Amino acid sequence: MPKATPPTSQPQRRPGPGLRERKKIKTRQAIRRAALRLFAEQGYEATPVDRIAAAADVSTSTVFRYFPAKEDIVLTDEYDALMAEAIRERPRDESPTASLRHAVVGLLGPAAGTEREELLARLALVRQVPALRARMSGGLADSGTLLGEALAERSGRAPDDFEVRVAVGAVLGALREAVFHCLDHHHHHLPTATTASTARATATRADAMTTAIDRALDLLSRGIPL
Repeated sequence: MPKATPPTSQPQRRPGPGLRERKKIKTRQAIRRAALRLFAEQGYEATPVDRIAAAADVSTSTVFRYFPAKEDIVLTDEYDALMAEAIRERPRDESPTASLRHAVVGLLGPAAGTEREELLARLALVRQVPALRARMSGGLADSGTLLGEALAERSGRAPDDFEVRVAVGAVLGALREAVFHCLDHHHHHLPTATTASTARATATRADAMTTAIDRALDLLSRGIPL
């Protein structure tokens, strides 16, 4: 019998979120967008949660129900699940770094629309605010769990497999340093208006970040030659 080859076709798309989950996502997004607007106008430290709640037209208790702490408004999102799903949909014979690049860069491409600007603003905040950087490790652990599950499915390994865990840790570390390097060298600031100049600036920042991510993943795929 000839040896079976792994399938190269894309897996069937999983069902999307139901109505209740979509409503929750919409509320989270409204709170986050209100917060980012206020952070850009007043600064992160000077913006209390009750003011964010008022701007989002929800109660303060609702904000805390969706985001247990103010830092979580910036640090948590739906992107980890989207990235994991994007990885699952890539051809099984594609390298993990290539699949991950496709998933990450999709968040920075023009098709992401206004969400791309929000993502860049949130990343800039993480770099600027020490309290956010201190809380970032927990978010990376959650990201690693979802990405590890997606990569494990592709390779037929267990999510807690040693090689899977090391690969995920290396990739997440590379992505973090690529993003921070880009922010440090391109002076990203929070957008204060939605204008043509802001759109151009967003596209420039996204392109620079995509280039940095490409460099980081390429370095990993070549065995980190220094």
